Amino acid sequence: MNKHKFIQQRRPHWIKFEKFLREASSKSLSKLPADKISTFSQLLREISHDLATIRSRGWGHELISYLNDLAARGHNLFYSAPPANIAGVYRYLAFEFPRLFRANIGYFLTACLLFFVPMSVSWCVIQNNPELASRIIPEEYLTRFDQMYGEEGGLNSDTENQTENHEEAEESEEPETGSFGDQRAAMAGFYINNNVGIALKCFALGVLLGIGTVYTLLFNGIFLGAVSGYIISQGNGERFLSFVISHGSFELTAIAVAGGAGLMLGNAIIHPGQRTRFQSLQVRGLEAVQIAGGAAAMLVIAAMIEAFWSPADFPNEVKYLVGSGLWLIVFCYLAFAGLQADNRLPRQHSLSISPRKGDPPQ
Repeated sequence: MNKHKFIQQRRPHWIKFEKFLREASSKSLSKLPADKISTFSQLLREISHDLATIRSRGWGHELISYLNDLAARGHNLFYSAPPANIAGVYRYLAFEFPRLFRANIGYFLTACLLFFVPMSVSWCVIQNNPELASRIIPEEYLTRFDQMYGEEGGLNSDTENQTENHEEAEESEEPETGSFGDQRAAMAGFYINNNVGIALKCFALGVLLGIGTVYTLLFNGIFLGAVSGYIISQGNGERFLSFVISHGSFELTAIAVAGGAGLMLGNAIIHPGQRTRFQSLQVRGLEAVQIAGGAAAMLVIAAMIEAFWSPADFPNEVKYLVGSGLWLIVFCYLAFAGLQADNRLPRQHSLSISPRKGDPPQ
């Protein structure tokens, strides 16, 4: 088929797609009837195939530019996020996030190797040789951990600490710094900022060909393992483990999930397939962002647990029981949540501006 015949045959489809773009831009694509959305999806794939055909045959820069503009506008419209609402957030967390997580679980398992293996190794090494801790952890941090988890540390009974603080405030005639609830709310805000920051760093640095994500996972794994090993080596294991077991389920898992999302970004750049690297980053990056968003939600939950439950004055046995239950909940959530929707939810991320090799024209 020559260029003239090809354009003559395909031009009506391009014009029809332009009309769809104008109609959808005047309202939301989601508000169009289901049959029109299906037609829009089909036309977008056809436009993408036409663009690839014209590029491969060198039929003119202007025609390539015209179709590329159509494909880009259609792609942006199709992948634009719908207005946020409570039902949408629930659907995302209950169904879409765990389903996307399982579809890309290989990245998560790789992130787990990069995070948990160095953590375990440094934990064992430092616990057996605590004198090596200062090579990884700054001295001021070691002193702080001794104070925090020691016999007279800040993780003793909250009720006792509150009473002591109140009595000290009365004796010194100075105002108290805040109620127990206010202090815990402040700590929750601190933990959210800190934990989400670590996860987003693991994710965002994936654009550096995944190298930044690998470094962040390795560094945090080694550091956290060294901290754990050092605290236990000083005889404070019971106090430390009972404190971290509950929020650690959400926190540590979420860091690995965010790391997996960062590795997805790196792989999209290194192996773009038949797309350009930018297009690959657009398509695969959308899934990675959604997975990182789920990790951020898990870290918010972890921060709440860390601020309000972990330091609470309950017997260690109770904390171990609750913590074990939370680890089980995290596993079941990621492994089974949304399974009933796997065959019903639309595969929103199957389109691409440039089709894979061998795809027939629609």
